[in-house]
Amino acid sequence: MGATDVIKTRLTPETKARVAAVTQAELLSEAVWLRRLVLRELRATQPAHVAGNALATRSQCSTRRGASSRLNVRLRTEDRLLLHERAAARSMASATYISVLVRSHLRSLAPLPKDELVALKRAVSELGAVGRNLNQIARAANEGSRIAGIGREEFRAILKICQALRDHTKNLMKANTASWATGHAEPQG
Repeated sequence: MGATDVIKTRLTPETKARVAAVTQAELLSEAVWLRRLVLRELRATQPAHVAGNALATRSQCSTRRGASSRLNVRLRTEDRLLLHERAAARSMASATYISVLVRSHLRSLAPLPKDELVALKRAVSELGAVGRNLNQIARAANEGSRIAGIGREEFRAILKICQALRDHTKNLMKANTASWATGHAEPQG
């Protein structure tokens, strides 16, 4: 906001205490609360066409921002502690964690943190390697080549590995989705 002028007033200690209580309950600074009060009163006293223009200008300002813009948020102390704890659990900065949470909520996403994404990419890469090896074995078997050391038990072991990897990946995706909804991952039992 490009505010440059100041309006000052004096209040009784009782009135100041009431203002402090209201602003604390609304999680606002006294300056923001007072600015809102002044603007609300100005809108109430303006003719309809002037007030409409002011609201249109305000909404245009909020939509003209770039792809990424700064937003200040006030948190209660206990919420801030939880925020730091949960952000640290995902190896993220608190502001990044909030940004990801808001974006995931607005767009109904369940984002993967970097560590989980790296693990998932590694699993996909390993599964690709297994698939390539199986293709080579199948091609050799179809051409009539004798495959030394490869029997039914080895294929069963490969199949078990693939199923376990699939199940692990599914569980990872479920845990990720649940952790963004609840704020933390549920312990695996």
